[in-house]
Amino acid sequence: MLRRVKLLAFVFPLVMSASPLLAASSGEAVYLKRCAVCHEQANDRIPPRTVLQKMSSARIVRALDAGAMMAVGFTLSREDRIAVASYLGTSTIESGPPASAFCSDRTVKLAATPKTSWNGWSPGSNNARFQPGNSARLSIDQVRGLKLKWAFGFDGDVIAFAPPTVIDGQLFVGSAAGLVHAMRAKTGCLQWVFQANGPVRSSILVVPLGSEYALLFGDMTGWFYAVKAETGKLLWKVQVDTHDSTRLTGGPGAHQGTVYVPVSSWEETRSGDPEYACCTFRGSVVALRIRDGKQLWKTWMTEVPTERGKNSRGTKSFGPSGVGVWSTPTVDAERNLLYVGTGDNYSPPVTDTSDAVTALDLATGRVAWSRQMTANDAYNSGCAGQETCGPDFDFGSSPILVHAPDARELLLAGQKSGIVWALDPAKQGEVVWQTRVGLGGTNGGVQWGMATDGQHVFATVSDVKRSRQTSQTDTRRYIIDPGAGGGLTALRVADGSQEWHVAAKPCPEGAPSGCSPSQPGAVTEIPGVVFATSTDGHIRAHSAETGELLWEFNTMRDFHTVNGVKGSGGSIDGPGPVVVNGMVFISSGYPRNGGVPGNVLLAFAPE
Repeated sequence: MLRRVKLLAFVFPLVMSASPLLAASSGEAVYLKRCAVCHEQANDRIPPRTVLQKMSSARIVRALDAGAMMAVGFTLSREDRIAVASYLGTSTIESGPPASAFCSDRTVKLAATPKTSWNGWSPGSNNARFQPGNSARLSIDQVRGLKLKWAFGFDGDVIAFAPPTVIDGQLFVGSAAGLVHAMRAKTGCLQWVFQANGPVRSSILVVPLGSEYALLFGDMTGWFYAVKAETGKLLWKVQVDTHDSTRLTGGPGAHQGTVYVPVSSWEETRSGDPEYACCTFRGSVVALRIRDGKQLWKTWMTEVPTERGKNSRGTKSFGPSGVGVWSTPTVDAERNLLYVGTGDNYSPPVTDTSDAVTALDLATGRVAWSRQMTANDAYNSGCAGQETCGPDFDFGSSPILVHAPDARELLLAGQKSGIVWALDPAKQGEVVWQTRVGLGGTNGGVQWGMATDGQHVFATVSDVKRSRQTSQTDTRRYIIDPGAGGGLTALRVADGSQEWHVAAKPCPEGAPSGCSPSQPGAVTEIPGVVFATSTDGHIRAHSAETGELLWEFNTMRDFHTVNGVKGSGGSIDGPGPVVVNGMVFISSGYPRNGGVPGNVLLAFAPE
């Protein structure tokens, strides 16, 4: 049964599902328990309750979902966030973008056969993140001369974590506010906006639907959408999972009228609360019919959790749980299989489906095979110091299906352990080679994606070094070391041997608090050039042959935006650069793990 809570007409028409494990929340009780210790004290850095009471409820929810208070919001249920926002905030209706942000001609037209595109997480369904020259339309010399063409500010946001989809001159991108924007790629002017129920971090996939096109994407509250590309009109939406910790971070994949949706969760963070019954979420992949959103199948990655005892506070514990799917599935049409990388278990008992590359039947969702790389991995925020904790070696990046130089096919998978794996899809994922490219760890190793041209595979690592926050007045959960982490490595696809390695640059003296050289973001390749990003706010282009630095741009600064919004860049994490039709696009301002916030989408092109 769904219970609908409407805060505003325009921002966040919130929808949440009731759970038998959750009681109805009192906003005042949540505030007194979780918020008052900071907001009732006199501190210039923290807005007092009197200031919060002048904000809209939707703005407060946005801050908890994907903003300045995200670290606190992760420990609260969706119901609690909505309750405390409703208790504190006003019912003021926030207006949408001003008329000046829109194009004079708002028409959206997509060609039946696009000349250039970056559609979804990767230009192709193999998830190689390689853009061929005829679509990239950028030479090495042109990359050396890239200049900022425009900046777009996400109004009211302090986080930018969504990658754009670009087809010819048309761009679509989500935001932390839950707005999906249709924009002109050349200028950044708006054509239409669509409001989702929650933040939209996933990549957007454009698919034909009759004589027109649909945009397919998920939000961070478990809802998945089909929206008409030409107008932004909602075609259908489906709540693919009702667990209140569900988030759809990975972009969808599609094949022959079916869209495949990966389902993940932030429940492992909530387990830091000893009064939370950890853990009940189960990762899954859901297949929906594109025509109408009908569910065709759903494959769970663990069995149904059952009660396993109680913790020292007397709170019930449940298991098995977890095994979220964080990344875009990879389609293998020839074998009729869908490959997914899975995360760890959140609570015991551990399963053999966690930290694995798993093959599902495209038509039925049946597990064809699963290859686990790290066994006995049960991790959550409350297990620190316990023998059963960790090591938290998820696969957060998409498996890449590639033709190796010896003509055989391989699946390439990067893991938070710091290891890149090559598997044989013809032999049920048998390991062909493995190579370490980083130290690995809870927030280390390969995080969000590699790139390959079939000859070499390029991987960056996070390996961020951080310490837990001890201040009660600082909303960041962690403090990052400005001198540790990062690194870009090129490996030969044939045997996994290293071709070259580029160490990360430490943050300079005087860099903003939250700067880190770690490189968790996804990598992008075009002929001759590898693009990588960093938590220090830089986007860099390297020679694919030698690793030589060709170009770099520091996004960690203020920008004059085309839509008139106050804009600034920050840490770059998650999605990597998008290169299409002579332009490079990147979102800047994802402060995960204590980085620097921001709210801009940037576009570069040669002079």
